[in-house]
This record gives sequence, C-alpha cells and structure tokens, in this order.
Amino acid sequence: MKLLSYRSAGREAFGAVVGDGVVDLSNWRDGVATLRDYIACGGYRDAADHVRDRPVDAKLAEIEYLPVITQPEKIVCAVRNYLDHHNEAIASGLQRELSDFPPIFLRVWRSQVGHDQPVVRPRVSDTLDWEGELAVIIGTGGRDIAEADAWKHIAGYSAYNDVSVREWQFHAKQIASGKNFENTGPFGPWMVTADEIEPGRRLKLQTRLNGETVQSSDTGHLIFSIPRLINYASTIFTLSPGDVIVTGTPSGVGFGRKPPQYMKPGDIVEVEIEAIGVLRNQIVEQA
Repeated sequence: MKLLSYRSAGREAFGAVVGDGVVDLSNWRDGVATLRDYIACGGYRDAADHVRDRPVDAKLAEIEYLPVITQPEKIVCAVRNYLDHHNEAIASGLQRELSDFPPIFLRVWRSQVGHDQPVVRPRVSDTLDWEGELAVIIGTGGRDIAEADAWKHIAGYSAYNDVSVREWQFHAKQIASGKNFENTGPFGPWMVTADEIEPGRRLKLQTRLNGETVQSSDTGHLIFSIPRLINYASTIFTLSPGDVIVTGTPSGVGFGRKPPQYMKPGDIVEVEIEAIGVLRNQIVEQA
C-alpha cells in the first residue's frame, strides 16, 4: 500500500492511495490522528483491509501533500554513503576519509516539505543543492537492533531530497547548519509499505533538474547498508515508530560539477525511485 499525509478542505489527514484518490484513515481508530500514530499501533500492516470496499474521500489531484511523516521524532541522515559521491566530494576539495562507522546527522521536522510543495531558497544563500535519496520509515522501534533483525523494524520506504545550503553546510565540520533551513527537505509523495519491496532489493534512483537527469544510481551502491544504518542509529538512541532514516545520495550533486551548478527560483527538481514514485518540487525565493 501507499500511505500518505495530506491536507484537504483545510484539514490535515492521512490515508491510503487507491487508484487516483485517497481513502481517509484519520477516523480509523480513536487516538490515531496521524500516520505516525497509525504506524505506531501497527495499522500499516493491515492497511489493505482497512480500505477495502471504502470509497475514496478525495482525488490526489485535489489534495495538498504533506511530508510523509509530518513530525517524526528523529530524522537521521547518512553522510557520503555512496562511494562515488564520497570521491566526488574529495575531487571538489573536501578532505574526508572513509569512516569505519556511518557518519550521520539529524534533521529537524520543520525543515521538511511535501511533494509538489515549494522548496524555499533562503535569502542568505544562492548555493541550494539537490541530493536525491531513499528514505526508510521505522515501524517497530527499539534499541540495539541487530543487523539481522533490522528489516523487521521497517514500516516502509519513500523518496527524500536532502537539499543542502552548501556554504552554510561548510561553516564547520559538522554539516547540520546547511541541512536544517525551513522548507528545504522534500519528503514524499507517500510511503510504500515494506511488504511491497523485498528486503535488500536494489532500487534505481534518479534526480532530475528541469527534466535533465543529474543523478542516476541504485541503492546497491550504498557503503553502509540499511540494516547497518538501523543498527548503528539504534545503538545511540532508541528508534521510535515513524522515525526516518535518510540513506545518502549518489554522485551528481551540483557542488561536484565544474563549474558548480545550484538550484534557483523557478527550477523543478524531481527524485524518482523505482517501486516508490516521483517526488517533485519547485524552488522559490524566501519572501
């Protein structure tokens, strides 16, 4: 199933995609008001049963997409998790050694935007860069999750654009300042439940800028696998249902081009991941 968060008729809701519409699941059970709640109570495992014989409540063309998980407790992002991107960064002048452990940082939920919603280029920067990535949504939380058990803790998968405000990212060795400007983290358009995608399947990933392919790879090239990322993160802190792990980007970012190329107002950026769909956003200037 495809599950999403959205706004319709001025009300925030979550539901399941059925054909060209969405079935509202916000009234499925008392106390389950968000997709994060639905995941926490395990509802996502039986979503097909929950929508059976129910009419759609809104057309996809009529809704406002919200980030798949609107307020995750944690958004854990992997850094340089494709070898070609790691080498691309070195070629661009960054001195970084391959780590024995997954380099990670945290995003805040206010940095996120939904599918077809504007990405805001902050007025303090003109170096807004794309980073198409696979996002993993945690279903069953836990601490010290073994790699062998990690797949069982996944609720589903989505697309993420881990947009960077480059010169702010390089203010210090810790890059989070360039990753947390508001409305710079597209996440969507929906979550495909884990039962639809075989564990370990290599998923093709492409990023397009104004229709031109700028990134093309697949998740088989990850340096640190999804189970390793889950294991590592859960060693540090307890993972909770609805937490998001953003797994890293391949080569082809704007910073690595000669000369560098960055997104500007009016540009359309798309991240397409096999078996999931297309995440599309337009760039606007901060008001």
